[in-house]
Amino acid sequence: MLQSEVPSEILRIDNLHIVARSADGGKVTPIVKGVNLALRRGEVVGLIGESGAGKSTLGLAALGYTRAGCSITEGTIRLDGVDFRKLDAEQRRRMRGRRVAYIAQSAAAAFNPAKRIIDQVAESPVRHGLLGQEEARARAIQLFRELDLPSPETFGDRYPHQVSGGQLQRAMTAMAMSCRPDILVLDEPTTALDVTTQIEVLGSIRKLIREHQTAGLYISHDLAVVAQIADRILVLRHGSMVEEGDVQQILYRPRTEYTRALVANRAAAAKQTFTADSDDVLKLDKVAARYAKTIRVVDEIDLSVKKGETLAIVGESGSGKSTLARVITGLLPCEEGTMTFRGVRLPPGLPARDKDTLRRIQMIYQMPDVALNPRQKVSEILGRPLALYLGLSRSKLYDRIAELLKEIDLPSDFRDRYPGQLSGGQKQRICIARALAAQPDLIICDEVTSALDPLVAEGILDLLARLQREKGYAYIFISHDLGTVRRIADRVAVMLKGRIVSQGACAEVFSPPWHPYTELLLTSVPELNTSWLDEVLARRAGPRNSKN
Repeated sequence: MLQSEVPSEILRIDNLHIVARSADGGKVTPIVKGVNLALRRGEVVGLIGESGAGKSTLGLAALGYTRAGCSITEGTIRLDGVDFRKLDAEQRRRMRGRRVAYIAQSAAAAFNPAKRIIDQVAESPVRHGLLGQEEARARAIQLFRELDLPSPETFGDRYPHQVSGGQLQRAMTAMAMSCRPDILVLDEPTTALDVTTQIEVLGSIRKLIREHQTAGLYISHDLAVVAQIADRILVLRHGSMVEEGDVQQILYRPRTEYTRALVANRAAAAKQTFTADSDDVLKLDKVAARYAKTIRVVDEIDLSVKKGETLAIVGESGSGKSTLARVITGLLPCEEGTMTFRGVRLPPGLPARDKDTLRRIQMIYQMPDVALNPRQKVSEILGRPLALYLGLSRSKLYDRIAELLKEIDLPSDFRDRYPGQLSGGQKQRICIARALAAQPDLIICDEVTSALDPLVAEGILDLLARLQREKGYAYIFISHDLGTVRRIADRVAVMLKGRIVSQGACAEVFSPPWHPYTELLLTSVPELNTSWLDEVLARRAGPRNSKN
């Protein structure tokens, strides 16, 4: 792992307590309970735990910040000996970005879509008075180069929507590093990326941290990812510290039952078994679609999904997985080929489909922050499909919402919460409940567990499996997590550049001889081995070096 071990502490958190208050101020819920944390210069500490464990809350506290409705009630946060809690609001703002910076999970949400990337990366050092405009732009280009972004001299001239997800994530890292901060707080920076892109981003982030000797708090639910970059790991649960130790000890000699469960879950690869009905719910024959009537994004797609079956679609970012889901739902009209749903030809576009067809095909999106209206309570979010598709009265709505919350393992009083009062995992479960509310035949799950920690994700997968057994749902499961796909899918389709390059039963597709692209995906899955990233990067650098 990181080689430099400078003994002096750059961050110390002692006996930290953070609470959340209800909108009316009547209910107080502990979020972080007496956590202690020490971070040395040049060291990376991984924060691991289930959704709602307090990881992101603790990471934000390192910036002297709490989310709306939350407050620090006790404890100290010292950055290089300065107590954050004793600074006024303006002093804290001057520290953020300059001394401690934050890398969020969603790069798309972190950038202003109307401004060029280089202007946003150069903004912070200028505002903090560290550099002039031209110097800041030169530093941005240097960071683009260090992060292995293409054409670093011109990369920043693009707008956020003109680059890939992995490139935008690295650009956000450049933005965080633009002031040369002492500490980086990395909040699930690779979770939403496919496995091949994740390797590139993780390798770039690790290289930058090493070269600049920046201390880091790396928040993740994936132990294998944290093992590639952290020196020590802090395990959190329900706001309390469960265990702390170096990476080798946590991975191979965990002391607590909870940590052992996390390690065992990440190492598991056993597939659940589903029995598929013989009837096709959905069948696609030579389906193709275009963006802007010129750019063909999916082509020659043949696939089918049976009642009670899970079909997984895997591939790297830009391969066409989510675009195919948009075609099936009618959001992007099918231009060639035919789609048949429950034996009847499916109209290619959304406007031509009747209400019953719309009800029977539901989609769960990857990013609940975007999918949920922040101004609607959970009761409104779940109540709308119940009223629209099923015509339930007010009293029946109330009872059904309570049943849906119970099915996704959330308390009934969550009906009165807004999305901003929920953790990432809780928001994703609300998205799942909204899809279930319509009582569909086919559910398209677009990376539904990518933002969840392993144990919570396993609970969601168990829930989906139980509902499938009880009600016969057909699932199309889009994912970049091949470990999850192996556990839950009956069949798998591998996509590359808008086409299916391999398709069949999981045991068949994931067993040699592999299609070359399938082999690339399989070898990109992080392993519980601290040298895994070095080995993968070395293998991939080998062919390039041999050509030079």
